[in-house]
Amino acid sequence: MQKMDWIVVPLRVLLVLVFVGLLVAQFLSLPGEFRQTAEEHPEAGFIPWLLLTFAILEVLCIQIVIVCTWRLLTLVRADRIFSEESFVWVDVIVWTMVAAWVLLAGVSAYLVGIIYFTPELRDPGTPILLIGMTLIGGVVVLTIVVLRALLRQATVLRTDLEEVI
Repeated sequence: MQKMDWIVVPLRVLLVLVFVGLLVAQFLSLPGEFRQTAEEHPEAGFIPWLLLTFAILEVLCIQIVIVCTWRLLTLVRADRIFSEESFVWVDVIVWTMVAAWVLLAGVSAYLVGIIYFTPELRDPGTPILLIGMTLIGGVVVLTIVVLRALLRQATVLRTDLEEVI
């Protein structure tokens, strides 16, 4: 499928750059940032470490999605995207996104609870932001599920068409 090279090649370059950037963040930037936050604000207790764990797990989820996207791009170039093999990678993306969303919802609920019950932290902006991010994450997950269903329909139609031909 040579027609798709104009989009597949630049996308792969960007995926590599994002993956490398996420590795740097995961092993250098995030631990240093949260260690500094924990040292500057000892009254925060374990919250910086909770947020570090959350951030590293979310970055890991993004890395898994990047690897799956790479594999799907391989199937696109080989003109095999409408095959059962693609559903393995799409399913991994769906379940990874579900896991990332559950983590986001859990951490957001915990932090909103802390903010709500701590009078000196009662700024409505942060809970609104956390709830908004959780809602947007849910929309993304459900959109991916719909796209998976569309891929399933297209695969069935292509299989039927190949049988006719």
